[in-house]
Amino acid sequence: MNACEWTASITALANALACRLTEEELNLVAATLTQLGDTLITIAARKNLCGS
Repeated sequence: MNACEWTASITALANALACRLTEEELNLVAATLTQLGDTLITIAARKNLCGS
């Protein structure tokens, strides 16, 4: 999957979730995925700096 296909897939997933979730559920999912992304970036940065 190339970068354009990847981003299109993410957009499609976001649209599908947005159509099926309440505003409160959508806010919770968004906050959870943001935290997941931030944590993954932190782990990757630590591995890069300190090694595995």
